[in-house]
Amino acid sequence: MADTLTTLKTRRSCRAYRSEHVEQEKLDAIIEAGTYAPTGMGKQSPIILVVRDPEIRATLTRLNAAAMGMDIDPFYGAPELLVVLANRAIPTYIYDGSLVMGNMMNAAADLGVASCWIHRAKEEFESEEGKAILRQLGIEGHYEGIGNLILGYAAKPAGKAAPRKADYVFKV
Repeated sequence: MADTLTTLKTRRSCRAYRSEHVEQEKLDAIIEAGTYAPTGMGKQSPIILVVRDPEIRATLTRLNAAAMGMDIDPFYGAPELLVVLANRAIPTYIYDGSLVMGNMMNAAADLGVASCWIHRAKEEFESEEGKAILRQLGIEGHYEGIGNLILGYAAKPAGKAAPRKADYVFKV
């Protein structure tokens, strides 16, 4: 457990990446970790999109930036992009998808891969273009974007953790 706690305590979000891709073996392990996240009643409501197609990535980049109201790369040039969506028909879908994201971020950190959760996946896939991407991929149902996970190797060392707030835990 000590190694798990060290990973949890030292993982940081990364917003500056080198251009090299994550090795397939590591990427597969990160994705597999996501599939083992706990889900409400074991329903496994989330799905993970591994975005390798440059046109789809460009569309998601544009949609995310538009949702943010800025003309920037919201994915910080990270070489890998995973998107977690979850089936809204399952009452715990947001929590389920969030746990998938957390599992993948922690697995990435354990493997020496930097990551960052990028919001606005919901807005990306509520758009007509986002819905068209899902149809193109044969994904049917009521899926909502939970988060974009960018992955790669950090261009600079991670910072230190902020001190934990004093009133984080209440014991009763």
